[in-house]
Amino acid sequence: MSRLHDPFRRGQLAIAALFLSLGFQYATWAARIPAIKSDLGLSAAEVGVLLMAAGVGAAVSFPAVAWLMRRMGSRRLSLLSQLGLALLLLALAAAPNYPVALLVMCADGVLVGCLNVAMNAQGAALEARHERNTMARLHAVFSAGSLLAALLASGMTAATGSVAAHFGVAVALLVALGATARTGLLDDATTSDGAAPDGAAPGATDPAAAEAPGDPEPARRRWTLPSRPTLWMCCAMVFGTVAEGAMNDWSALYLKDIAEASAELAPLGIAVVSGMMVVARLFADGWRSRFGDGRVVLLGSAVAAAGLAAALVSGGVAPALAGFACMGLGIAAVTPCVYAAAARQGSDALTLVAAMGTTGLLAGPPLIGFIAGASSLAWGMGAVAASAGAVALCGTRIRWTAPAAPVARSEATPA
Repeated sequence: MSRLHDPFRRGQLAIAALFLSLGFQYATWAARIPAIKSDLGLSAAEVGVLLMAAGVGAAVSFPAVAWLMRRMGSRRLSLLSQLGLALLLLALAAAPNYPVALLVMCADGVLVGCLNVAMNAQGAALEARHERNTMARLHAVFSAGSLLAALLASGMTAATGSVAAHFGVAVALLVALGATARTGLLDDATTSDGAAPDGAAPGATDPAAAEAPGDPEPARRRWTLPSRPTLWMCCAMVFGTVAEGAMNDWSALYLKDIAEASAELAPLGIAVVSGMMVVARLFADGWRSRFGDGRVVLLGSAVAAAGLAAALVSGGVAPALAGFACMGLGIAAVTPCVYAAAARQGSDALTLVAAMGTTGLLAGPPLIGFIAGASSLAWGMGAVAASAGAVALCGTRIRWTAPAAPVARSEATPA
């Protein structure tokens, strides 16, 4: 069967467009923080609060996201939130003052929370329906979206200093990605006869359809307290995304100020972390099938923590880059595995875990900045290593599934 007519590949392409959109949108505005700071006349502390506003929006969005998932389903919610994030770029470029920019960033955090939950529900449903691992590759596309946004930001900055022009081009690309996603996303409605979806194992649950619109008893499950394994998943997700987000935002500054790297070498920190994460995520689905999600998370987070800690103790540019590579390699598969585990607990668990992940990703960088301001950036990066170690501890308390059957050669090749 050709890739175009393969239902798995078609769904994988559509969901990948959502992951690419989120990574691209996030990195687009993050890359222009210096310009926004200059245009609005902000201090360093005000920039920190601006970044924190997105994390606050993501943190408080959980009740709304859970309600929207029940009312709209993951398909409609993902498409609407993806479009909303594109329009918020224009709103941020046009923000006349600091309070308006804060409101825009808070709204951005809410929509990031919506898209994060909905697209991961779609990815988990695709895995369950076709019994094929794909979450890690989808998260690799998220990292690729960040890389693409960085390249576009570099080119647009060289061509024009206008943030509005840059964000206008980005919005056009995001709209095109949304149109691509719309054609292949999974429907939220289950089969009318109650049978498992085509290709799914008997009794398998479709996370994207776990609580479809019109569910006759949504209120009964609305306030169910999360289980203990779900709380451990939340902790693992927070620590993992804090480490991931902080490495992207602080690695270059660490190389420049602490390791005393040249101006030409300092940007390599982000490139090493992002590059290793993309590579690891392309192969992580095969590791999940062979070793199981639990071993992948435990060994990966241990490698990340030990590698970065050794680099901080050793000092110097070369050890720092090696430690960054260990962090990117080890932490890459954490979020895909935890998302897949949360989806098996139901849509409420997935929503809560995703909200914690978004909060950690957006709030982690300013948190490390506060630690660095109170002591030094070396201690801040030490907190990043400790976060990776905490992921390993949390992973021992999560109920992981047994390794899946080995994927075929054609399935192991990245789409």
